[in-house]
Amino acid sequence: MAIYRTLKWADVTVGSGGRLTIPFAMRKDCGIQDGDKMTVRMDADSAGGRKLVLWRNDRDEDD
Repeated sequence: MAIYRTLKWADVTVGSGGRLTIPFAMRKDCGIQDGDKMTVRMDADSAGGRKLVLWRNDRDEDD
């Protein structure tokens, strides 16, 4: 089981339709490019807190 640690965080504003803009520095560090498909997961803690976890799917050979 992998243990992750926080490297960066940023405040973002929710736009129309619930859109979030991932800051450029984070996109660059994660290798996220235009057209990449992302997976999002919502986790909950025992106190009812929620968090979204987002990761980039593997690229197809055609990408």
